[in-house]
Amino acid sequence: MRESKANDRDMISIEGARQVIREEAEAVLRLEDRIGSDFERAVELILGCKGRVIVTGMGKSGHIGRKIAATLTSTGTAAFFLHPAEGMHGDLGIVQRNDCIIAISKSGETNEFHLLLPIFKRLGVPIVAITGNVSSPLAQKSDAVLDVSVQQEACPNNLAPTCSTTASLVMGDALAVALLLKRGFSQDDFAFLHPGGNLGKKLILKVADVMHTGSEVPIVSDTANMKEAILEMTSKRLGVTAVVDGSGQLKGIITDGDLRRLVERTDTIFSLTAGKTMTRRPRTISHDSLAAEAVNTMEQYNITSLIITDGGNKPVGIVHLHDLLKAGIV
Repeated sequence: MRESKANDRDMISIEGARQVIREEAEAVLRLEDRIGSDFERAVELILGCKGRVIVTGMGKSGHIGRKIAATLTSTGTAAFFLHPAEGMHGDLGIVQRNDCIIAISKSGETNEFHLLLPIFKRLGVPIVAITGNVSSPLAQKSDAVLDVSVQQEACPNNLAPTCSTTASLVMGDALAVALLLKRGFSQDDFAFLHPGGNLGKKLILKVADVMHTGSEVPIVSDTANMKEAILEMTSKRLGVTAVVDGSGQLKGIITDGDLRRLVERTDTIFSLTAGKTMTRRPRTISHDSLAAEAVNTMEQYNITSLIITDGGNKPVGIVHLHDLLKAGIV
């Protein structure tokens, strides 16, 4: 009997969790139809801001506000978070006359905002409200109102902020991306602001930063015998060698996999030349390509090395999957 009750509770909790996801997803989908003139107005106000965007909100709205401020900052819109209560005790000095305010409140009746709003108005800063109550005092005193009202919270008591905070977060993301598009914020701009960690490496690190060059590049002539080719491969320890013609242009590649297949087919491997055994038209990449692009190419064609060629199709470098692993790209 106890086991049966425990199973029943498990099923209730699982279905409850699924219901939360459904209700929050529906709350988000309803936002799409609210992207209109006020949203455009909010974008224009922020774009026209000569200072910083100050995001503010109490409680759970404050947590969402911190995330929105971080997203704005990382996508080219300088933003700071101001805690409303701390603002009333000195932190209000962060707000300057050329700034813009994003105020987040489900009810639009947050007590701290009653004190802050007149000060914002006195400074003449535009206010963008993200609120679930478009008739609230916050909405009435704002220059643009983004409606994030929800039919109900996912909490069974309709109390804990769930759907409402998710809706506010998504609206903030929509605002950040709209601003990103308006500013023409590029991948290079994003990389500049994210130099650290794997994300930064993928956006900044070029093939030239990780490739082998000079004497480290395994190269043999297409007329070289296979003994020479194998010695070149083993001495450079990359499991591969480029094959060039008399003018130094890339003609093919020999990998350790090619050698294994060759040994299976013939007992006279050392009577062959590199030109007879090479794989023609190997995959190459330019030195100024992103290292992440090299990884994508390797994954697409199931290979572990790429030859880097110059404008004359002459090999000037090689990059191996292990180099990309060491660099933290993979």
